[in-house]
Amino acid sequence: MDYEKIIMGIDPGTNVMGYGLLGINGKKLTPIVLGAIELNKVGDHYLRLARIYERVTGLVEQYLPDELAIEAPFYGKNVQSMLKLGRAQGVAMAAALARDIPIAEYAPLKVKQVVTGNGGASKEQVANMLCYILKMEKSKLPSLLDATDALAVALTHYYERQKPSAGGGAKNWEQFLKQHPERIVK
Repeated sequence: MDYEKIIMGIDPGTNVMGYGLLGINGKKLTPIVLGAIELNKVGDHYLRLARIYERVTGLVEQYLPDELAIEAPFYGKNVQSMLKLGRAQGVAMAAALARDIPIAEYAPLKVKQVVTGNGGASKEQVANMLCYILKMEKSKLPSLLDATDALAVALTHYYERQKPSAGGGAKNWEQFLKQHPERIVK
């Protein structure tokens, strides 16, 4: 099936990295593929990064996404874990940037809030809401919920792109019209 647009979502990780591709035709949303790259069997951190780059590049070449939406690392107590997660995110982003794919980044709280209405939602709640919104069968979901988290990032990006522009930060009508002269009726 041909799509007007494809958004690739990634939930970065150094043990498991989730991915999900969302096809868009008008207002119809279709999950194309979702899965997880398991990295725990790769002992060396740098080899894990290489594997992430290879797999993301492969997905980009196979599905030709128009945009990449990626979950931002969240601040944790362990600085080393945060550093490794940031590297994994950066490598995934580099694979997309090498193909000139625009990138958007979303905080985990934002993704949960947009998809479920609750920023503190569990992975299971996110997966359940995705099944409802995208009419997916729960029995066909991957066992690793990092995949549904990634699809949720793609869905968040779709919803965020649907919001009307807020006027580019204009403080009043006069400033707005200066920023948007095409809106002046003559």
